[in-house]
Amino acid sequence: MAYVHGQFTVITVATKDISPYCKTSSYEGSAEVHQTTGYGKTAHTKQGGLLDGKFSCGGTYDNTASTGPRNALKPLLGTTVAVVRKPEGTGTGKPQDAFSAVLSKYVETNPVDDMVTWSAEFEISDVVTTTTQA
Repeated sequence: MAYVHGQFTVITVATKDISPYCKTSSYEGSAEVHQTTGYGKTAHTKQGGLLDGKFSCGGTYDNTASTGPRNALKPLLGTTVAVVRKPEGTGTGKPQDAFSAVLSKYVETNPVDDMVTWSAEFEISDVVTTTTQA
């Protein structure tokens, strides 16, 4: 079994690499499930439907970076953007997910006793294209 360390993850949003400012990210794929049970059955039957998904990321705020989260993400709130996620980093033969998503939430958190952090939530629009990097 080959384990993969999260430190190599690469995330770009609207072509801007926000990876250096990310500490966490999460991809969640889902699908609708439709009830198809008819009379006379003793158990439910179901049929899969449309795909859906969410993506979130967050990390430590950096106010000096033009590609940092505040400058790269906040202006995109409510818009559909291109997202590329490389869960094993950049390199030949490694997986890559690309999708369009609406930036639905951008949050900055300012604790009195710690660093300022940020988080963003995206709702995936259409199909996630998974490829192997060349």
